[in-house]
Amino acid sequence: MRVVVQGSELAAATAAAALASVGHRVIWEAHADQPWAELKKADWLTREPELIVQLDVACRDGALEITDAGDEPVGGVSEVDVLWLALAPDQRESAQAAVEALAARQTAPLVVVNNSMFPVGETERLEALMGHAGQVAVALPDMLEEGRAWQVFTRPVRWLLGSEDSRATDQVRELLRAFNRRSEVFQCMPRRAAELTKLAINGMLATRISYMNDIAGLADTLGVDVEYVRQGMGADPRIGYEYLYPGCGFGGPNFSRDLMRLADVQSASGRGSALLGQVIDINEHKKETLFRKLWAYFRGQLEGRTVAIWGAAFKPGTARIDHAPVLPLLDALWAQGVNVRLHDPSALPALRKAVGDHPQLTLCESDPYVACQGADALMLVTEWKCYWNPDWRLLGKLLAERLVLDGRNIFDPDYVAGRGLVYRGIGRRADP
Repeated sequence: MRVVVQGSELAAATAAAALASVGHRVIWEAHADQPWAELKKADWLTREPELIVQLDVACRDGALEITDAGDEPVGGVSEVDVLWLALAPDQRESAQAAVEALAARQTAPLVVVNNSMFPVGETERLEALMGHAGQVAVALPDMLEEGRAWQVFTRPVRWLLGSEDSRATDQVRELLRAFNRRSEVFQCMPRRAAELTKLAINGMLATRISYMNDIAGLADTLGVDVEYVRQGMGADPRIGYEYLYPGCGFGGPNFSRDLMRLADVQSASGRGSALLGQVIDINEHKKETLFRKLWAYFRGQLEGRTVAIWGAAFKPGTARIDHAPVLPLLDALWAQGVNVRLHDPSALPALRKAVGDHPQLTLCESDPYVACQGADALMLVTEWKCYWNPDWRLLGKLLAERLVLDGRNIFDPDYVAGRGLVYRGIGRRADP
């Protein structure tokens, strides 16, 4: 098929590379807010496993052409079969303009695939901009995970396909047929249902995380190790283990955005959600939990102390810090006169861009142990694999107060305490 992909999101890059890899002829138009010359250097894209390689291969083979919005592709754009929209939530006007322009200049059938996180009902509004009955819009919500985008797209567990048109449904099935061989992954439903389902899924996952964090706070108060509680809950087949890990808060551009989008949908419908409000509040409160543990340990005497932080990215495998717990944590530490030495394998450029050259921040690029030199305590914020098995003997020598604050509960409290360090996790603790 002849496909035009629009957008500068991870979803756009992945769709362009994947569709071109299976024989479709793809033109990818990067959005004007982030043209290709800038986009191809973005840390979140260059560090995405396999994706950059696949883009290079597709361009070299001629299956993919990358342009910027407004540029005329080589040979121009003749009539196309599919317009794939993978734009940011604040780029609805760009989506509408693209649909109107393409629908106006071609008379052949056209399927618009709305892969963007727009408000519920936007797919129907896009279809209303088109010219005739053969031009149809369907909803296919973005289900990608940063750090695993290529794998998730090419080996999907499910696609939520919102379509009320049988021909358009068949067109999308054919478009993605190469990725639908092992088992049936399409869940077909009306368009608004698909758009709301995506938001509802992330709302449920966030609820599980925040509930577990609330339980972890109670476990702390009662002197109970929350790991026993987590294991007991997860063993119940009605609950399971997924997204049941307490921590120092979640972030990310998509997850946080979807929660706010769901809250906006509920508010606009006149059905404000007390539950969702609590989920968001618990998560924001949890982002400062490591600071509160530090405050409690030192009885508020934090002025002039130095803390090492391992991890800034909102999750392992990405270079992004959008809504990441490290941001409010840094603000809280700096407000109390604490100096911070921070290491992250990927996210230091993004952090430097976000906070600038702060006098109380030292970024350590080469070695996580360098961040611990001269520090009183270590805070684990992002559970990168390189942090899971540290040299505890070395840490005991480097940390003046031998205090480890584990924001992801990845360390064994008894093992850490057995090495002579003080351990404080989320609902877990151990002393030497």
